[in-house]
Amino acid sequence: MSPDTGLAPASGDAVASLVETLKARFGERVSTAQAMRDSHGRGEGAGPPAAPDAVVFAQTTEEVAEIVALCSQRRVPVIPFGAGSSLEGQLDAVRGGISLDLTGLDKILEVNAEDLDVKVEAGVTREQLNAHLRDQGLFFPLDPGANATLGGMASTRASGTNAVRYGTMREVTLGLTVVTASGEIVTTGGRARKSSAGYDLTRLFVGAEGTLGVITELRLRLFGVPERITSGLCQFDSFTNAVEAVSAVIQMGVPVARIEFLDTLQMQACIAYSKLDELAAKPTLFLEFHGSPASVDDQIEQVREIFDAMGGGAFSWADKEEDRSRLWKARHDAYFAARALAPGTQSIVTDACVPISRLAEAVEAAARDGEKSGFACPIVGHVGDGNFHVMILHDGEDPDAAKRAKALSDRIARRAVEMGGTSTGEHGIGLNKLAVAREELGASAALMRTIKDALDPHSIMNPGKTLPV
Repeated sequence: MSPDTGLAPASGDAVASLVETLKARFGERVSTAQAMRDSHGRGEGAGPPAAPDAVVFAQTTEEVAEIVALCSQRRVPVIPFGAGSSLEGQLDAVRGGISLDLTGLDKILEVNAEDLDVKVEAGVTREQLNAHLRDQGLFFPLDPGANATLGGMASTRASGTNAVRYGTMREVTLGLTVVTASGEIVTTGGRARKSSAGYDLTRLFVGAEGTLGVITELRLRLFGVPERITSGLCQFDSFTNAVEAVSAVIQMGVPVARIEFLDTLQMQACIAYSKLDELAAKPTLFLEFHGSPASVDDQIEQVREIFDAMGGGAFSWADKEEDRSRLWKARHDAYFAARALAPGTQSIVTDACVPISRLAEAVEAAARDGEKSGFACPIVGHVGDGNFHVMILHDGEDPDAAKRAKALSDRIARRAVEMGGTSTGEHGIGLNKLAVAREELGASAALMRTIKDALDPHSIMNPGKTLPV
């Protein structure tokens, strides 16, 4: 019985029989090797792996349906697996079962340039898609940092650095192909930009973290590459002024594409890791502007005035693609840079998201909590939409340290909920946020459980995640 979920493991006989059936059907694409199972039994988050009983590598939607149907017949759990970059325990096989690796579903099926949409298989990564679109003057804007699969991004309702302008996976997903818990293939949504036909099943599966079905194909919105893209950077002496400057930019309606915050400790880590010796270790805002040359100039001037009033330092701008790439690579490497501050430690990454008017208060309170904890706690955030992350670096082998780190994470999450926000802006609930989710979701959790029971009556789809027990 899992202490986290209250769920018993699947029957050993049922699993053994299933694995033999799968091996007979899929041969070497079924692995029971311990190293393979361990690598599929965890994401990037803290804690030991909870390994599945076997890993199966699917290559088509039809194969996924066949595998899920076999698992359904034997009541064996199915855990969808993409890039393995999730942070909240979504990949842990808490009841054992089959890890269904979808990286083989890696085809870009169609691009409709005139209508600005694309159809892809779930294993396609965001970088792969943008490389394919580059010569067509189109791009897919969502950028969570990791080179995640698009199926995984939809499953966790991911967003990232461009969400302040382009929205999250909820807004850019037009339709899905999903394999249900019985092994049935269903399609949701379509190519039209709006519809009033029936329940919005697309958004039911987006963010469900694999607990209602397996996403195998997605139809997504695309955008034209802006005429001009300019990235900028501004450093502040005051932590508070930097965060309040972000609130002012958003409240003034400046249509920035990205606006990211890194605190002093995170900048110290990035300077060392990404060789940014020209910068100082102080609170820093990374920005990006999209539009026509005239509109970008106007946005820059508005932001400059706001930052000057807030005590910001000199601006540093980059228009050339290579300069912009270097700037944003440093931001994208922030996770690994922070881990390098304390080699050998584990990390818990919080995911609080609050209304913009409470952002400065929430970040300051989280920073104070981090200082009191004694842990190294760098802060980085997609602050343009009120979302920030505190990375709590701690000794995962020390039970007391792990307990205190988890308590700090929960405290930051609960404060966000109390401020009218959420415990998770983009990472999902998984296993790690179940306790806080119980308080955040309230009575709606029972309705969600009713939906889960209706679509997955035997609880085989990524069991123990997302919904509080």
